[in-house]
Amino acid sequence: MLVSTKQLVEELQIFGLDCEDVLTEKLADLCVQYGQNEEGMVGELVAFCTSTGKACLTSDILNSFEHEVLSKKLSKAWHNASKDSGHAGARDIVSIQELIEVEEEEESLLNSYTTPSKGPQKRPIITPETPLTKRNVSMRSPHQILSPSSFSPSATPSQKYNSRNNRGEVVNTFGWSQGVCWSGRGGAGNPSLKVIGYPEPLTGSYKSMFQKLPDIREVLTCKIEELGSELKEHYKIEAFTPLLVPVQEPVTLLGQICCDSNGKLNSKSVMLEGDREHSSGAQIPVDLSELREYSLFPGQVVIMEGINTTGRKLVATKLYEGVPLPFYQPTEEERDFEQTVIFLACGPYTTSDSITYDPLLDLITLINQDRPDICILKCLLTSPFEDVFKQCLRTIIEGTRSSGSHLIFVPSLRDVHHDPVYPQPPFSYSDLSREDKKRVQFVSEPCSLSINGVIFGLTSTDLLFHMGAEEISCSAGASDRFSRILKHILTQRSYYPLYPPPEDMPIDYEHLYAYAQLPVTPDVLVVPSELRYFVKDILGCVCVNPGRLTKGQVGGTFGRLYLRRKPMDWEKQRGLSIAAQVVRI
Repeated sequence: MLVSTKQLVEELQIFGLDCEDVLTEKLADLCVQYGQNEEGMVGELVAFCTSTGKACLTSDILNSFEHEVLSKKLSKAWHNASKDSGHAGARDIVSIQELIEVEEEEESLLNSYTTPSKGPQKRPIITPETPLTKRNVSMRSPHQILSPSSFSPSATPSQKYNSRNNRGEVVNTFGWSQGVCWSGRGGAGNPSLKVIGYPEPLTGSYKSMFQKLPDIREVLTCKIEELGSELKEHYKIEAFTPLLVPVQEPVTLLGQICCDSNGKLNSKSVMLEGDREHSSGAQIPVDLSELREYSLFPGQVVIMEGINTTGRKLVATKLYEGVPLPFYQPTEEERDFEQTVIFLACGPYTTSDSITYDPLLDLITLINQDRPDICILKCLLTSPFEDVFKQCLRTIIEGTRSSGSHLIFVPSLRDVHHDPVYPQPPFSYSDLSREDKKRVQFVSEPCSLSINGVIFGLTSTDLLFHMGAEEISCSAGASDRFSRILKHILTQRSYYPLYPPPEDMPIDYEHLYAYAQLPVTPDVLVVPSELRYFVKDILGCVCVNPGRLTKGQVGGTFGRLYLRRKPMDWEKQRGLSIAAQVVRI
């Protein structure tokens, strides 16, 4: 590209700017370097000088002009070009640093229009707490392709994670795991995968934050009436009594557990909210002193028997147990499989003191080594940059291609780039190659998935933690809270039966009713949680909490399942044998 210094001088004189020969030559070099013509370059320069109040040109002004205008304009053009070509993940480190600077400038501008806080200013929580510096940025190649070890110019491996000495340790077992070969056949097994919906699965984004209070009330009412009808038929109950009608003999009431205030539920604050058909949604306090055993949480649909002589308080004497749905009956073709090895992992996939994603790379190494038939990955890739998230996906997909393992990705509400609503639609990722499309599947949160006729209930929401904070119980003997909560999930027939939810749980209730109900009782329910890992048999369903792949600065755990179905055992326990282990990464 030829640039005329004479024309540059003429363009500058139009605006009354004089320029030394040395500066004119430097300006011509900038035209060549950034692909600008003489008129466009002078126009950009004059606009910069006007906005900064500069009356004459100096070498420092040209340097500032190049850094603040030309470099950012070029990186923006690279960004747009990479998006158009389908390689948005291959952004260089410098452009990411500039995006961070732009976000900081926008935040400063927003803060200038707000009233300063009178309280003490808390230091913002940043993970990892290693700030980006211009010195480190300049040491990297501006065209370096992102990799898990280059997500940050100052990223350093976690010392605590790399110094661990318990990797590969089996910390929990279930079933006949002794002597089981945990190596699968990769893609050679050709498993049958099918998402089961009720009535259909969630496949795409939807408009949220448009729900009205009457719509929420309608969903809750339908839940009470549907579950109440099932329990009435199961226990052969003749009729329900209205809540507020005083009766001198024992009555049977249908309703939903709620609290008499905005605080947490306790044995003295329990109320029963009736259905619309029998009680018009009325509420009545419940006295639990006559019940020897109970386990209750807000939103639970129950049938209670007791004394209500005044119509103002129910003295409960009997609590009817919930009833789970039947199990799925596989077809003849689905019964015909020998064995399936499945890995279960839930993020975060890097430690809190580093973003080198070493735990993720270790997981990929294990997948390539053991070649499981299927890997179910509950995502928690919390990077604010969607391009970094896509690069993480690309790393997992391409890194496991040699194993042939099928990958199932379940989103999380803590993935900051994804739709912040529950139920959550599947990830959208258009960069899959033709061969990867056969083995990679993105599902919703929550999701019911059939694997060779074995039904998996998948969720990434920490329901154990949410319900554990609200549940109250009384038991004559030893009682396991995890087992009680898991039993509630199965008998309430919902992936999220708690109401009201925590403030940070953005639920769309119409879609919850459509996409977050259990279609059948799953054979395996995967419920990752911050709480301790476990594998339990609850009402015939194997419930697994594989833990998190990382916990703070140290390594966590993942799970692996071994499924086998024998035709001769079909009449006994559905002919399905399951072994499971929880293993340290």
